Amino acid sequence: MSRKSERLVNLTIALLATKRYLTKSEIFRSIEGYEGTQESVERMFERDKDDLRSLGIDIEVGGLDPLFNDEAGYRIKPENYSLNLGPVTGEDIALLSLAAQAWKGQVLNEVAHSVLLKLQSMGIDSDIDSVPQLAPRMAWASDELATVLEAITTRNRIAFTYLSPDLAHESREIAPYAVASSAGHWYFGGLDIAKNSLRTFRLDRVFGEIQNIGKADNFEIPPNFDLFATMHETSQSHVAVLDIRKGKAFTLRKMSTDSTDKGEWDRIRLTYSDPNSFLDSILWYLDDVIVIEPPDLQKQVVDALTSLVKNHG
Repeated sequence: MSRKSERLVNLTIALLATKRYLTKSEIFRSIEGYEGTQESVERMFERDKDDLRSLGIDIEVGGLDPLFNDEAGYRIKPENYSLNLGPVTGEDIALLSLAAQAWKGQVLNEVAHSVLLKLQSMGIDSDIDSVPQLAPRMAWASDELATVLEAITTRNRIAFTYLSPDLAHESREIAPYAVASSAGHWYFGGLDIAKNSLRTFRLDRVFGEIQNIGKADNFEIPPNFDLFATMHETSQSHVAVLDIRKGKAFTLRKMSTDSTDKGEWDRIRLTYSDPNSFLDSILWYLDDVIVIEPPDLQKQVVDALTSLVKNHG
């Protein structure tokens, strides 16, 4: 992502998340990229506003106090930040469904998180839950994805070295049946030849190259194969206990198997299978979620937030 694109994304996030109008001085102090003389920063901001408006993003201008003629402020109302698709056909829906499989992820990266943290440190209340998840991030991919797709098409077995959850290198040979994107990662699955059972693998845990082996057309893909169902069946489950502030983190609440009222907080218990994706989900809600158990997840959250403060202040 270019420096300008990153600045535009973070400006959009800041204006969406704020509950009141932000002045230009507050914007310049909280968003990286507005640097130089006051005149050059002003020009940069005017161009950024024009660019966002040309993309159909409505920036509302208003005063901080309607009773006084004070400095103008800016914000984006979440209800105005939406897509009006108009009439769509069945073909349109099919194409959108395919696109959704390839484009997954969360809006906020580390830099965007730092924007909201800086706004909060300046005493500006931000509502991170109001940010619509409309800014896609392409799921991680590589040349190995093309190798897997070709093997599925030609019905070739593949061999590769896989990094297991305990960081051991394991040699695997499978008949690949399908690929899919979930929570910002690519997965592929099929019949594990040595284990004679269905298995799924995360592409970024493949160590080295994936090799085609044997002849083409040496297996058939079961017509009812469901990669997501296989992922659920073969994934290792973990249990977490979280304290969640009332009215926040609805995505995590939907995963809960048990909930206890703790006054300002609710204590929930839930299971998860992908530690990296789950950690991202917790960090998304900042101080509205506190990890109670397990201790290793607590440490991961602390390490991630420490790294964020170290890198962005």
